[in-house]
Amino acid sequence: MSKQTEITTKYFRQYRQKLGFINRSNIKNFFGAKDITPTVDFNYIILLNKRLCNIVDKVNSIVVKEIKIDDLTAFKKEHINRTFKIMKKSNILPILNNQGRRPEQVYFSWMRGYVISEYFLKALGLIFNVNTSKIDLIGDDDLKSVETFKRTPKADLEIRLRGKEKIRIEMQSGFTGTNDIKQHKVLEAKRVFHDKGIHTLVIHFDLYNGQVAFIKLDEIEDDSVNWITRQQMEGQTVFNIDQNYFVWKITENPIKYKKINFD
Repeated sequence: MSKQTEITTKYFRQYRQKLGFINRSNIKNFFGAKDITPTVDFNYIILLNKRLCNIVDKVNSIVVKEIKIDDLTAFKKEHINRTFKIMKKSNILPILNNQGRRPEQVYFSWMRGYVISEYFLKALGLIFNVNTSKIDLIGDDDLKSVETFKRTPKADLEIRLRGKEKIRIEMQSGFTGTNDIKQHKVLEAKRVFHDKGIHTLVIHFDLYNGQVAFIKLDEIEDDSVNWITRQQMEGQTVFNIDQNYFVWKITENPIKYKKINFD
């Protein structure tokens, strides 16, 4: 029996080099097949886009006339078909793989939230009594560049109220009955209020139950009992939206911002 030499970090490095890897992250990617870009199933995406269209149809069929989309065909063409074509041309789809999910599923999840936000812009105008053309898009999602397509805690919209006060709007959608706000959204809102004196409001659309919540992010207390850990979200800390925050039934006229009691 041959004598075993001591196992050292030098041996680890030599072993990896013999396998052909100088960079440690490269060998991790090799063993985990992380360096293999999955082929996007565009037939699957066609079906997902059809489902997005179905979702819009169903929502549009139950909301009040004041916020219905008049030309659904044009809306779908602009916000579903055109958006998909831009992402496909930019080759963004293959990189959508967060948390190990298939890129098609990440695409659908992102698109679903995006389409719902665009759909309810008309309602937003009524809630804040502003022309939708005056609503400034300030989100960081850029569909034309892989480098700049990203998710950040920055709010989606910015509205100037009649009193000239600015407010930032974070539009969220929930589809399972579980309604949370990620911690980094709250931290960013508090930073913005500290630096600029601008409030950030989350408008959360619970499509599963047909209700909408309004929460001022920068006013959420650090010791609130609503802070919980979601194991299914890799142990992330989230703010669970209490039922008391839900004040608008999606099937009824939008509530006016000035009538919302935030106390």
